[in-house]
Amino acid sequence: MTDQTNRVLVVDDEMNIRLFLKTLLETSGYEPHLARNAQEGLERAWELKPDLIILDVMMPGEGGLVMYQGLQEDEELKKVPVIMLSAVGADTFKHALKIMGVGKSNYPDPFAYIQKPPKPAEIQAVIEHALRAKQ
Repeated sequence: MTDQTNRVLVVDDEMNIRLFLKTLLETSGYEPHLARNAQEGLERAWELKPDLIILDVMMPGEGGLVMYQGLQEDEELKKVPVIMLSAVGADTFKHALKIMGVGKSNYPDPFAYIQKPPKPAEIQAVIEHALRAKQ
């Protein structure tokens, strides 16, 4: 792999989703990095400075909403596109952000929102779009 390979951080508590995305990313020529929860995800994000983050909303402990808030409060990481992945619908996600007070902090919406289980072609297209938009 060249150093031009896009690093994609996948944060999800479900092993089958992490493995599915890892395989999809590898076969698409990306460099996947995995984390099992929000705290591990934030640590990996600070360490890696990924080009894209795929983040599960509902995880035990501090969920994806808390991690998203942490990303938005970091000057470098807030520029990284985030694809939210969850069984919860997009409207429910936005409502939860407002309840948590995230909405009133004027954080931007994530780059995209995909409901689980993700369809390979759909998530691959969104990943490519997010990485193109970042350049």
